[in-house]
Amino acid sequence: MRSSNASRPYGLPARSVALAAAVTLLIGLPVTAAVRPAPPAQPAVEGDLQAPVSLRVRQTQPNFRGPSARTCNNMPVLHEVADPSPTPPRHISLRSRHSTAEAGYADAAAAEVYLAPPVMPAPPAPPPPAAPSTRSSAMSDSVPAAAKASPSAPASGSVPAYRQQQTPVTAGVVDDNTDFGGFQQFLQRHEEATRLGRDISVRQRLQVIDAQGRPVPDAEVAVSSANGARMWARTDAGGQVWLHPNAFDDRDSSSYQVQVRRAGKTSSAALQRGQKNVLQVVMPAATLPARAKLDLVFMVDATGSMADEIDKLRDSLQGIVNEIGQLPSNPDICLGLVTYRDRGDEYFVRGWDMTYNIAAFQKVLDGVRANGGGDYPEAMNEAFDHAVQGLNWRGPSTTRVLVSLADAPPQMGYPPPRYDQTMLAALGKGIKVFSVAASGQDTTGEIVQRQIAQYTGGRFIFLTYKDASDPSSGPGSETVHEVANYSVDTLDQLVVRLVREELAQLPVAGKRD
Repeated sequence: MRSSNASRPYGLPARSVALAAAVTLLIGLPVTAAVRPAPPAQPAVEGDLQAPVSLRVRQTQPNFRGPSARTCNNMPVLHEVADPSPTPPRHISLRSRHSTAEAGYADAAAAEVYLAPPVMPAPPAPPPPAAPSTRSSAMSDSVPAAAKASPSAPASGSVPAYRQQQTPVTAGVVDDNTDFGGFQQFLQRHEEATRLGRDISVRQRLQVIDAQGRPVPDAEVAVSSANGARMWARTDAGGQVWLHPNAFDDRDSSSYQVQVRRAGKTSSAALQRGQKNVLQVVMPAATLPARAKLDLVFMVDATGSMADEIDKLRDSLQGIVNEIGQLPSNPDICLGLVTYRDRGDEYFVRGWDMTYNIAAFQKVLDGVRANGGGDYPEAMNEAFDHAVQGLNWRGPSTTRVLVSLADAPPQMGYPPPRYDQTMLAALGKGIKVFSVAASGQDTTGEIVQRQIAQYTGGRFIFLTYKDASDPSSGPGSETVHEVANYSVDTLDQLVVRLVREELAQLPVAGKRD
């Protein structure tokens, strides 16, 4: 491990410079790991030590259907979300549309529905095994009306042969839940963050264990207050989930009822707002599958500026999946892909549903081409919604990971869905997001990507260079992003390591957890 120099102040390089650089993604050449030194991390600000920083919205009912697929397809199946406005409207950047963002939140608050005291939503009926050419019935009504299904096929044109890239792509990673105080300070430095995402200033940790103190993964969690506000989550592979009361409760309830369900058994506990200790809930034992189940989805900005990244993703995905398949946990892997552009482009959002056929998935990826875009923000909101809501994520005892690669923020001038709503659904479905910032990502995009990763318990990943302001300078340990204390490795090894660490938290397969 080696130390890098002090970070450069944030400054967005010209998009044409950043995107013309020989930036690559997910390749397997060895690179010396590095850790960036920084002043000691600030203590996390918990409880009510800090006033809310974002507009508050009350959530009273789930905005998702629980994951329930039993298996995934042999062949990838394409679902395309139609462009709602083929003639693109005037694009509005986040920096110039503050009033629009506020209006959107105001509309949501005005439309809140007061319901009876919440209960844990019933699981959907088990679906039949998915057929290769059709969607699983469990999620068929969760796909947006604009979506259409068709058999998957690689894009027209020749499929490029697999080739090993010679230039390594380096990346850094930070955990904004580990350095929660530093993450809050990052948000406070940028006034626009008060109009983005949800208020996460109050944060408390829930841990679900069995009678022997072992983690209980993928347990369903429902949190409710007396005023009708409620939220849903699933524990991660380590039996843990972060709860943010201000993200779903706009009235600062003093206490909450927490209900945890796993394998048909339920336990309850009380959570006090601002309590410092971890809330532990003990569940009866349940049996894990013989093999760990891993659903791994890639969500990729496929506009013209992402051509280099997509090329390298095509070249190295096979190696990444093979390495993950050889992990000690021997996971049962299902793969999915979502690509997106923007309104007025050749397509808006495309998704290939879960498949266990790695070779077929590689062919789909080989057919993906980068094109379109034009202005800076892209259809990230709609793509994120389709990745979370439109794909057939598997049901109980599954580790679910979404790797999102983008070099631009979402278009916030379009109607919903918006990423802050979808990240609540992702937590409810137990989907952990690893957000990857490619070359050219600006401060707005960094805010959005870090908010999604932090809320879902994931990580923020970013490409690094020898010269932070010049992506063409080659691999290195420098970045323009406002991060510290980060480790650097090749991006493919970084992704494999994060997945390995996630699966390593699972109790031993075949034993009761």
